[in-house]
Amino acid sequence: MTLTASYERCRRLNARHGRSFYLATLLLPAWKRRHVHALYGFARHVDDIVDECGPAGAARRAAALDAVTRRLDAATAGEPTGDPVLPAFVHTVRSFGVERADIDAFLASMRSDLTVTRYATYEDLLAYMEGSAAAVGLMMLPVLETVPGAEQAAREPARELGRAFQLTNFIRDVAEDLERGRIYLPQEDLARFGVTEADLARGACTGAVRRLVAFESLRARGHYRRALHGVKLLTPSSRPCIRAAYELYGAILGQIAAAGHDVLTARARVPRRRRAAIYARHLLGASAASRAERSVPAGTR
Repeated sequence: MTLTASYERCRRLNARHGRSFYLATLLLPAWKRRHVHALYGFARHVDDIVDECGPAGAARRAAALDAVTRRLDAATAGEPTGDPVLPAFVHTVRSFGVERADIDAFLASMRSDLTVTRYATYEDLLAYMEGSAAAVGLMMLPVLETVPGAEQAAREPARELGRAFQLTNFIRDVAEDLERGRIYLPQEDLARFGVTEADLARGACTGAVRRLVAFESLRARGHYRRALHGVKLLTPSSRPCIRAAYELYGAILGQIAAAGHDVLTARARVPRRRRAAIYARHLLGASAASRAERSVPAGTR
C-alpha cells in the first residue's frame, strides 16, 4: 500500500460512511483535506474492524483490536504492516504532531465498546465520548490549525463539537444501535421519561419516546452552542469547513424535530438540496480564504 493509495482509501472511507462531514471537508484546501480524511479513515477503520466481528465473543473482538493496535505501533516505528489506512494515518500524525495520548484515548473507547452496551448516567456517556468523539476532535485540531496563541483555548470547543456530533448520531441511530445490542442514551434518562428497552425494541415511537428524544436533542444543541466560539479560533481556511459541518449535523436534529422526534420508524436524513445549499453558502468564503493562504509566504503562517 503506497502512501498515495492509503490516503485514497481513507478518503473513500470518509465519503462512504460520513457523507455530511465529507461534504464539509471539500471546503478545505486540498493539502489539509487529505490529512483530515486520514484521521477520519483511521477512526472508521478501527470501528469497522471491531464491528465486523459481529456477534462473536468479546475475546475475539478484543483480539482484533489488539491486532490493529500492534499494527499501529509497528507503522509508527517505521515497519511495514499491510494495513491499508495506517501509512496515511501515521504520516499525518507525524506531520502535525498529533498526540499519542489522544489516539490511545480513542482506542480505549473502542475497547469499552467490546463489553459496555449501556450507560447509567450522562456523566458515564460523557466519559465514553471523551475518547470516541472528543479525542477525535483534538486529533483534528493540529491539521485544521488555530490562529496564533489559540492552541489551548481551541481544545475545549473541539471537544464540545465532537460531543455534539456524536450525540447527534446516537439520537439518530437509536434503532440501528439497538440492533447491535447497544443503547447509548443514558438509562437514567429512559427511566425519567418512562421509556423501556422493550418500547425501543418494538419500534413504537410513543409520546414518552418522543419526549426522551426531544430532551436529548436539547442536550446536543447545548454542546453545539458551547463549541461555536471555537470556529473563530481556527485559521480562516478551516472555518468554512467547520461551519458547514456544524450546520449539516445540526440539520440532522432539525430533521428529527420535523419528524416529531420519531427516530424509530425512519432514519433522519438531511435532504440533498439542503446539504447542497449549506455547502454552496460557504464555498465563496472557502475559496477566498484558500487564495489568501496561498499568498502568505511559506513559514509565516
